[in-house]
Amino acid sequence: MKELNRRLFLKSSLAAGAVTGTGLLLPKAVLAKWPANAFHSSTPDEALEKLLGNAHPVESGAIKIKAPDIAENGAVVPVSVTSGISGTESISILSTGNPTPLLFSAKLGPGAKGFVSTRIKMAKTGKVVAVVKANGKVYQASKAVKVTIGGCGG
Repeated sequence: MKELNRRLFLKSSLAAGAVTGTGLLLPKAVLAKWPANAFHSSTPDEALEKLLGNAHPVESGAIKIKAPDIAENGAVVPVSVTSGISGTESISILSTGNPTPLLFSAKLGPGAKGFVSTRIKMAKTGKVVAVVKANGKVYQASKAVKVTIGGCGG
């Protein structure tokens, strides 16, 4: 009986390897193209122009950013963004103090809630900027975050 189980296991493993090796299990059609040129931009305006085609978003009170006022560790800053704008298509997060300001971007499907939550890396004190694309228009909100070293307030 052990030999039969062993053979069944080996056959199943070989079949799974063959399917994986041919690419049948990889979701290639689902994967979106990564906008590398936007993420490598050196200014927020350049990043938004490359990502969304619009470097001049309009301020909106319907976008809420939840982030700490003081981040003791700039390597791990929790940020969540909620968009109250109907028809939200994407949410992006930038940091004005970073050499490459675009940190996060998510395209949302139809009917999805306008909410994202992540952790970002901030090089120094600056603004966290949330940019929302909705109904073909671009909106933004920002929040100042002070980055300290070792929590000493420096």
